[in-house]
Amino acid sequence: MSDVQRARIRLQISREAARLFWDQGVAATSGDQIAEAVGVSTRTIWRHFRNKESCAEPVIMQGVVTLLGVLSAWPKDRFLEDHLKAELARLGVEEPPVSFADEMLATQMIWLADTEPALRASWLMACDQTERELGVIIGNRLGLPPDDLEVRQHAAAAAAVIRIHDEHIGAAIVAGADVAEYADVEALSKRYAHAIRTATGGAIGDPVI
Repeated sequence: MSDVQRARIRLQISREAARLFWDQGVAATSGDQIAEAVGVSTRTIWRHFRNKESCAEPVIMQGVVTLLGVLSAWPKDRFLEDHLKAELARLGVEEPPVSFADEMLATQMIWLADTEPALRASWLMACDQTERELGVIIGNRLGLPPDDLEVRQHAAAAAAVIRIHDEHIGAAIVAGADVAEYADVEALSKRYAHAIRTATGGAIGDPVI
């Protein structure tokens, strides 16, 4: 099985597991039920995931894929606010890398993670991956290796505020907030850029010459 095929199967399993977790709760969902929903054997589920709660990880990671992709393409001569605004506006008229349905599933799992310790572990693993990728992005921007102490500190700070904002927005949407409220590209760009700039003491956000 190729890496692409494996990733596709993992995401398919993750989607069905997330729907079941949301509809009937994590405790009430079994590996057999997830397998039946996907149309595979239970053995296949355990071949791809260490336990049922970890099935949520690919969907949860989908929730940060778009932002990480945008940050990866951030030119050194541009302010973060301007780059986020331009790229999010572009994605608004093009086919986004992550579907709206997957974004909503991720939002629901992030919300559930607040009260489900096992799902919390999956969410924090996604956040750890985010921090690692931010280390590469920030390191490239500053001309430093990703394991440099300064880079790691900035990556940890940026990942933390992204996590907090994702949790805040997710909780608001699940509570009934209008999704359109968070579709304002300019406001959303300023929100994340300001958070990252503040968390890193202004080191990340301005053009690098």
